[in-house]
Amino acid sequence: MKTVLLIRHAKSSWDNTVLKDFDRPLNDRGLRDAPLMAKRLLDKNINIDAFISSPALRAITTCTLFAKAYNNEKNIITFKDLYNAPSQIFARAIKKTDDKFDTIAIFAHNPGITDFANSLTGARIDDMPTCAIFAVKTAAEHWADFENSLKQFWFFDYPKAE
Repeated sequence: MKTVLLIRHAKSSWDNTVLKDFDRPLNDRGLRDAPLMAKRLLDKNINIDAFISSPALRAITTCTLFAKAYNNEKNIITFKDLYNAPSQIFARAIKKTDDKFDTIAIFAHNPGITDFANSLTGARIDDMPTCAIFAVKTAAEHWADFENSLKQFWFFDYPKAE
């Protein structure tokens, strides 16, 4: 069984209008929300084997905060095409994942992450809020089979949900 956690990057800062979009950091709320959401996953005893992220600063910072909470920074993988990626790029990133990982977290951006989440199961969301987690499971044994496998919605959570 394979599990995918789609995680939108935490809240980013718009304070510096000179920065390129790619280089925007997390704001204070984002720096609080990422560890909070990682702790929620840990409290549910959800293990994450690999952390796959867009290289954009706000996404890789969110990813790193989750990996630190899991004490697993060695399994951070940057996938450059996830930056502002359309839905089909997510499937490509998953397909390239090593089968030794059973649960992966993918950190990326809207609108692609919402579109991809909505393409996986019958569960629909209007918009992935910042630092939201959309989780699905599949009986596929290999990541290469994920795209064509039957997927089951597991849960949806976001910082303001509690």
